Amino acid sequence: MGTLHGKVAIVSGAGRGIGREIARKLASEGAAVVVNDLDAGPAGETVAAIEAGGGRAVECAGNITEVGFAERFVRTAVDAFGGLDIIVNNAGYTWNSVIQRMTDEQWNAILDVHLTAPFRILRAAQPVIAAQVRRAEEAGEPVPCRKVVNISSVVGTGGNVGQANYSAAKAGITGLTKTAAKEWGRYNVTVNSVAFGLIRTRLTEASTAGDGTIDIEGRKVKVGADQDRFAAMERMIPLGRAGTPIEAAGAVYLLCIPESDFISGQTLVCGGGFSN
Repeated sequence: MGTLHGKVAIVSGAGRGIGREIARKLASEGAAVVVNDLDAGPAGETVAAIEAGGGRAVECAGNITEVGFAERFVRTAVDAFGGLDIIVNNAGYTWNSVIQRMTDEQWNAILDVHLTAPFRILRAAQPVIAAQVRRAEEAGEPVPCRKVVNISSVVGTGGNVGQANYSAAKAGITGLTKTAAKEWGRYNVTVNSVAFGLIRTRLTEASTAGDGTIDIEGRKVKVGADQDRFAAMERMIPLGRAGTPIEAAGAVYLLCIPESDFISGQTLVCGGGFSN
């Protein structure tokens, strides 16, 4: 019996990296998890890993920025597991350029994935959560505390050269989080964000082997940090190193357990002591 036994969670961007570790952590503590990724292959791999560990999971592959995806994501949780208790808005990537060279496409793409998509997912989840609360109240049962964790970044609090789009989106997540916390308190839902510092993932390590890119529906986007710059960034962290995806997942988990039931509207920095 884990701390999240009986809970149902949806995690976007859970096919790889931090998202995969978040999904696996929640499942290991008893939650049934809907795993999203842009591609079915990675999403299926996460589901298989959860099931191999004795957990329950289903996949919901697709682009979170597509109109109608949010409703499908939420509906998958209800159809597969009967409800929704935990929402983790994690999916995203970076597409960097200094302001004068940044295109409208770059700006809009990053705002869409990091800010508009989480908003749509919360909007789609509201009727489900409200109905669950209403049923509990009508039955005279206590309303359980449900959780939303939005993923942010220290770049959203301090900015970063070449990341105006990403910085703006992650700053926007703070506003979305605080507003949702005020609106959803009446449903006994806590809404918080986790701002990651430097975490070792394919997005930060891809270019250490050369010209790293990822494919976003046929569009090649360069990712990763130069090896020398990455090392310099690590030296700025009081703990002296980048974090791991497992450690990042642990920060999200803290905001999903009963011990955090009276924490809402907050941003937890997971940065090894570096907060920008």
